[in-house]
Amino acid sequence: MNQLEQLKQYTTVVADTGDFQSIKAYAPQDATTNPSLILKAVQKPEYRPLLEKTIADFPNASTEEIVDRLLIAFGTEILKFVPGRVSTEIDAALSFDTEATVAKGRELIALYEAAGIERSRVLIKIASTWEGIRAAEILEKDGIRCNLTLLFSLCQAVACAEAGVQLISPFVGRIYDWYKKSMGTDYQGADDPGVQSVKRIYQYYRKFGYKTEVMGASFRNTSQILELAGCDLLTISPDLLQKLADTEGAVERKLVADANADIEKIALDEKTFRFMLNEDAMATEKLAEGIRAFCADSGKLKKMIEEMR
Repeated sequence: MNQLEQLKQYTTVVADTGDFQSIKAYAPQDATTNPSLILKAVQKPEYRPLLEKTIADFPNASTEEIVDRLLIAFGTEILKFVPGRVSTEIDAALSFDTEATVAKGRELIALYEAAGIERSRVLIKIASTWEGIRAAEILEKDGIRCNLTLLFSLCQAVACAEAGVQLISPFVGRIYDWYKKSMGTDYQGADDPGVQSVKRIYQYYRKFGYKTEVMGASFRNTSQILELAGCDLLTISPDLLQKLADTEGAVERKLVADANADIEKIALDEKTFRFMLNEDAMATEKLAEGIRAFCADSGKLKKMIEEMR
């Protein structure tokens, strides 16, 4: 078996793309999208008609409504190729607004259900701010499952687990990027700070019995992926899925629950969360940077829609 086939023995593989054909090629269980991936997809000739049709079908809708409809259109198409779930992201501009995030999550689920998609097949993707985590807590109680993204620190992961969210997406590659730039070191294998962060979160969840799923995300190379074999899920871009599929060699399970792991439980309230996040320069910078980047790509998508109307 190639490395991708072997990895699937230990970990649920998720496609990190809005490209239907890539999803079909690698047979993942789930798929994830974000504003950057949707923007990238609609710029391709094969996906442009989906954007055009969405605009034509809702001529009186606002630009924001068109974006929502487009997200649902992509998600619905993606679910034709995966047996599991699709993650659909809420506008990052709402990252610090709990009430607006809850309202948008409910709207997106209603649109999916109107399209014949059960809510169990959708994860609403929300930034791991304090406000986003609180919104996810409310949505989960409504039976709306959430994927907390832009996650860079243990305090974010703990807050998500205590809020009862379905899944978190720690960003391995972006953590690696920060430390590589800051320290001037090209970390490899188990020494990679992004890999170490996910392992720490995984062990914390297992030791204290949290049910929240851990899905490593934002990979820069296959080494990072293979070091996390055994993680609940890993969401992987098409180019890295292809590299795994093209490579022979043994894949070993690296993540195994350790009941004796030397980890202390963290008591979190809002003040503690904000202080711990503030003390982590990498997490603070990457969270802010990620929100800005997603907002920028959402803005580009809205501008594209307005120019086509």
